[in-house]
Amino acid sequence: MTHILRDKAALRSWRAALPPDRRLGFVPTMGALHDGHMSLMVQARAASDVVITSIFVNPLQFGPNEDLSRYPRPIEADIARLEAAGVDALFLPSVEDMYPQGASTLVEENLVSLPLCGAERPGHFRGVTTVVLKLFNLVQPHVAVFGQKDAQQCAVIERMVRDLDVPVEIKRGPIVREADGLALSSRNIYLSAEDRAAAPLIFESLKTAEKAFGAGERDSATLAAIGQDVLARSGRIKPQYWEVRDPESLGAIATVGARGALLAVAAHLGTTRLIDNLLLGGDA
Repeated sequence: MTHILRDKAALRSWRAALPPDRRLGFVPTMGALHDGHMSLMVQARAASDVVITSIFVNPLQFGPNEDLSRYPRPIEADIARLEAAGVDALFLPSVEDMYPQGASTLVEENLVSLPLCGAERPGHFRGVTTVVLKLFNLVQPHVAVFGQKDAQQCAVIERMVRDLDVPVEIKRGPIVREADGLALSSRNIYLSAEDRAAAPLIFESLKTAEKAFGAGERDSATLAAIGQDVLARSGRIKPQYWEVRDPESLGAIATVGARGALLAVAAHLGTTRLIDNLLLGGDA
């Protein structure tokens, strides 16, 4: 049975009752759970004795023209999935509980968060780091698992944990994809039939650049142009960025060296924004 903890007081009581020798794994989510999320629960279970997840659609990480109000919230279906997976507890707080009236403290990372989605969505990662640090303080997990699909988010959280000496081990779960390569995302339900048919070109653009890298191409601009050319096959895809970046700092690189690279793409199909990435060379 999954314990439903609906406020911070219930969470603290549940956490205090855990035996001190039990290793606690944590998977923060915004709900609308899919197989990608569930793979993170499996990874958390493998690394811990007790698994807790959270569902909280965090208003701080949405911009004024983004999809906060229509973000999917199928909470009953989500709870059923967690029950079936044997997740031990779900933290399900309200906005008012997480951000009391007059709350004025924010957490900001000022390097890894700046390019890519940080440049396109000002304030987004400030919202992410603020809520994740609050969740870490409340849950006090030994390990937390985040999905590689949000590669920049992973990098920002890893940097925050390092810089602020947060005693949590961060693990990344691999991207889970549909059969045609589209990365699983809660936002995929927004895609029209025509946009869904075009969406696999995003992953194809990454794989095409990877193939060029395998054939010896190391110039970042050339690799990015190869990926962009694939997206250009469909007039439905409106690229926001297609970048070759350092895999740790996310800084710009002219050529792919021994450290490898992160290929990162964001694009709009209709009103839906999708992101994807692929690690190239290095430890990939």
